[in-house]
Amino acid sequence: MYQHQHHHDHQRHMMGRRRHRFEGFPGDRQGGHGGPGGFGGEFRLKRMLRGQDLRLVVLLLIGEAPRHGYDLIKAMEEKSAEAYSPSPGVIYPALTYLEEAGFATAEMDGSKKVYAITDAGSAHLDENRAEAEAALETLVLVGKRAKVLRAQMAEREEAQDRDIPDVLPEVNEARRALKTAIASAVRGDEATQRRLAEILRRAAEDIGKSDIDI
Repeated sequence: MYQHQHHHDHQRHMMGRRRHRFEGFPGDRQGGHGGPGGFGGEFRLKRMLRGQDLRLVVLLLIGEAPRHGYDLIKAMEEKSAEAYSPSPGVIYPALTYLEEAGFATAEMDGSKKVYAITDAGSAHLDENRAEAEAALETLVLVGKRAKVLRAQMAEREEAQDRDIPDVLPEVNEARRALKTAIASAVRGDEATQRRLAEILRRAAEDIGKSDIDI
């Protein structure tokens, strides 16, 4: 009776953990910086995959094949459709932990360390496989959601960026070139943005003083 109740409680606990992981996809408006442009869910995902979850995902991946740190970063990027890209400062401490715990071994391959799972690591992974696979599944689900949101954003941008009708092609070409230049300049530093604002003000004044009817 006690064992049955304990098993039932464990199942409810694991389901609760998985529900927690699957919340907060990019673009969700619950906490963080929601909305398609904010990708607040990615920030929450980065927090979720620290510590135990991250180490289990790493162990799961090196269990498939030996990998070095960069391979692991690229694998997680691919699984999540580039919605999640762990930094070396996150991956290598996880690998060091697994090596010191006896769950992974490292061999030099040129200038890089290649990590492989040990028998102890395989046993630890088997004990925690459900949790490891749930964490990896989170990467995949977030990636799928990110793809959908990116496509929706691209469609909205394309719909909002229609050419001006009944004008020479040169006008629309110049407008698109200006938009691209502005998008690049606004990512610059404060001085760059001030120069951009001054250029746009001068352009607006020149157009306003001309005989152009807009």
